[in-house]
Order: sequence, then structure tokens, then C-alpha cells
Amino acid sequence: MSVLVEFAMFPTDKGESVSRYVSRIIKMIDESGINYRLTPMGTVFETDTIEEALEVIKKAYKELEPDCNRVYSTVKFDIRKGRKNRMAQKIESVEKTLGKAVKKIQ
Repeated sequence: MSVLVEFAMFPTDKGESVSRYVSRIIKMIDESGINYRLTPMGTVFETDTIEEALEVIKKAYKELEPDCNRVYSTVKFDIRKGRKNRMAQKIESVEKTLGKAVKKIQ
């Protein structure tokens, strides 16, 4: 199974710049060994089970909970049985399709 997760989590009570708080979450994910990709608007990661994915979200909150009174989060899941490594496969599929489309246009 592949559980792709796109999420953002940050405190809303710490001012305009919250990168020092977000970086704590990214450090935790990086140290866990989970495959992830940081984007300007959130983070995408992949696990084998929904339980593992939810545990990452829980640990992310635990990084902020001690000194943040209000935390905002968005979470999206794409769960697919019988697949792995979809972070790379999905991008490769679109790039392959774009390559074909570009050749047809030229």
C-alpha cells in the first residue's frame, strides 16, 4: 500500500514568519527516514500504512504543542493498494505524458 500525504502545519500565534517552527517538523520527518519532499506550501511524504501516516502527523503536532497555543493544519491523503514509491512514479507519469504532448505539438 502507498499512503501519500500532503500537509502543512504551523502556529498561528507566533507572528508573520514561522519557518523556525516548521523546520522543527521537517527535522523530525527527516530524522525518521521517511521519504518526503518539502514544497513552498507544505510537505509531501509517503508511508506504507495509514497508521504510519497518522503517526507522522501526530508527531508533527507534538513538535509545536509545547510552546504554541494555536496550530493550523491541512492534511490530504491519497491511499492506493498494491503500489509503492508513488511520489516518484506520479511525477514520472506526468513528465512522460508531457513529453508525448510536446512531440505532438511540434
